[in-house]
Amino acid sequence: MIESNVSLSCAWCAGGGDGTRAHLDENHSEHSLSPSGHLVVAVCLGFIGTFGFLNNTLVLILFCRYKVLRSPMNCLLVSISVSDLLVCVLGTPFSFAASTQGRWLIGRAGCVWYGFINTFLGVVSLISLAVLSYERYCTMMGATQADSTNYRKVAIGIAFSWIYSMVWTVPPLFGWSCYGPEGPGTTCSVNWAARTANNVSYIICLFIFCLILPFVVIVYSYGRLLQAITQMSRINTAVSRKREQRVLFMVVTMVVCYLLCWLPYGVMALLATFGRPGLVTAAASIVPSLLAKSSTVINPIIYIFMNKQFCRCFHALILCTTPERGSSFKNSSKVTKTLRTVRRANGQNVTFAVASAGHPNIFGPNSGGQKTSSEGEKPSPAVGQGTNRPVVSLVAYYNG
Repeated sequence: MIESNVSLSCAWCAGGGDGTRAHLDENHSEHSLSPSGHLVVAVCLGFIGTFGFLNNTLVLILFCRYKVLRSPMNCLLVSISVSDLLVCVLGTPFSFAASTQGRWLIGRAGCVWYGFINTFLGVVSLISLAVLSYERYCTMMGATQADSTNYRKVAIGIAFSWIYSMVWTVPPLFGWSCYGPEGPGTTCSVNWAARTANNVSYIICLFIFCLILPFVVIVYSYGRLLQAITQMSRINTAVSRKREQRVLFMVVTMVVCYLLCWLPYGVMALLATFGRPGLVTAAASIVPSLLAKSSTVINPIIYIFMNKQFCRCFHALILCTTPERGSSFKNSSKVTKTLRTVRRANGQNVTFAVASAGHPNIFGPNSGGQKTSSEGEKPSPAVGQGTNRPVVSLVAYYNG
């Protein structure tokens, strides 16, 4: 039974030529949706493709138009938007057209192309989110001076995201697993159904290194940031509690949306690989696929439009005005961090990093940044009216 299922699922990986269309039709007949089902899928894909394209295009327009947005951290956000935009341009139109007709339209080579490009760009998005969370963690927790004009570290992170994704999505093109029809036959992806050791080993590695590992990095990085902000709020509750709640909301939103978009697809893939044949129906397989594709719409909303700096520039673009200038729009080139160690009553040492700068913080400008003066220090007299004081962020992390 397993052997016959493998031959049906992977027939087109080894086959080609005139038999390709027959394999597509055979697969489609066994796992078909009703015409109304295909129509619903087409509508969902049309919505995802349209709004994903508009959202990510708007992000790139804002980034190119307003120089103030061209910070190293925002470059990572733009990298995510580029990968999501490419999905909407190079992948979604083909699955949309296939859903309107109820069958795959561009043959074997087109299916392999679609499966590769969607898998590759999807993994780029996942790895970029993990790199972004780790970069935020390093920026906030680092005890050394950070230069906001230094793009080298971020460029390495972006290059790592794309190269790492390429390493894990090219192997099916050369025989380690393969790309083929998925679900009702109107989309293509990694061949989840084949039970060969070759295919199963690839799926396990893909699941661990391209889904679980990024999730662990995201949870660890944002968890440590929340821990640091919680320590800070104990020192200055009046100013820091609101920031703690805002960052907590952002972190929970990021993690929940990550799981909502990608966990169902990962579970579906594992059930198709290790469950009994036929366990994953056409309708059950298409829903996780749509959720994964919806990340192209959700990512810009969470990571870009919830960022107040991007919002200011968006409003300025719509109203054809100049963006409002605040502490986050200053062109300060460096962040100076000073370490101070305080012994608490219980004998533990707590180290505080006091960062003074005029550039946005890791979760976006005005997301809880505070203006304080160090204990025992007097504020310097104003040089003149309208002079802005530097933004001071206090981050606490303990030494045991």
